[in-house]
Amino acid sequence: MPPFRTVLRTLQQSLLLGGAVLVLAGSPAQGQSSAPLAHSGPASRPLTGQSSVQPSAHGSRLAQFGSESASDDARRIAHWAFHSGDHRRHAVVVVDKKDAKVYVFSPDGKLQGATPALMGSAIGDHTVPGIGDKPIAQVLPAERTTPAGRFVAEPGTNASGEDVVWVDYDAAVSMHRVRANVKSERRLERLASSTPKDNRISYGCINLPVVFYEKVLSPAVRSTGAVVYVLPETRPAASLFGTYDVPGNAEPARR
Repeated sequence: MPPFRTVLRTLQQSLLLGGAVLVLAGSPAQGQSSAPLAHSGPASRPLTGQSSVQPSAHGSRLAQFGSESASDDARRIAHWAFHSGDHRRHAVVVVDKKDAKVYVFSPDGKLQGATPALMGSAIGDHTVPGIGDKPIAQVLPAERTTPAGRFVAEPGTNASGEDVVWVDYDAAVSMHRVRANVKSERRLERLASSTPKDNRISYGCINLPVVFYEKVLSPAVRSTGAVVYVLPETRPAASLFGTYDVPGNAEPARR
């Protein structure tokens, strides 16, 4: 797996660099546009301090959860992403690790779907340096975290040729279809249970029901691009993302 990822990343970086040179050489200066995200890897927001993002001209728009249950943190970060324009007019994916739940919103804030998900078995918001280049058999239990932060979703394939949505390519963390290859792990049963307490089983990737991945997440990422907000579990979400209080955001959490 590591050699495949290294070669693919090198090729992507070369193509991006060549494209950047051509753009700088041949394109006149233009105003800001809503062009698709061009990152080949995650674009994390600083983890401390206040965000430099201010309310956008479209700041009256909030995330529309409807009757879907969600934690206070999930609502707060989703509302802020749309109110501030931090999502850059792309789809928004909120990953709530504490509740083991994933929400996908269209660029205009409409909820496209929500689902239980499986997360990394280890509690923590950090990424172990070099974890993406480790053979999976050598990843220690304490290293199996799902990192928190702001990421640019990146469609791609894994070493097995399966299509996935990369969250943090360098750390080998992706969102993909749940795999029930090891019966003793009971991954399908964990997804179907009524509690998030048994949803910590993966090596760090975010496992989704097959239908949700294929019908909701993947189409959203591929059609408009997406920004993924993975909520922390060891610190306040507001301090991680540098958010502000959204005016009128008084909608109570539903559980």
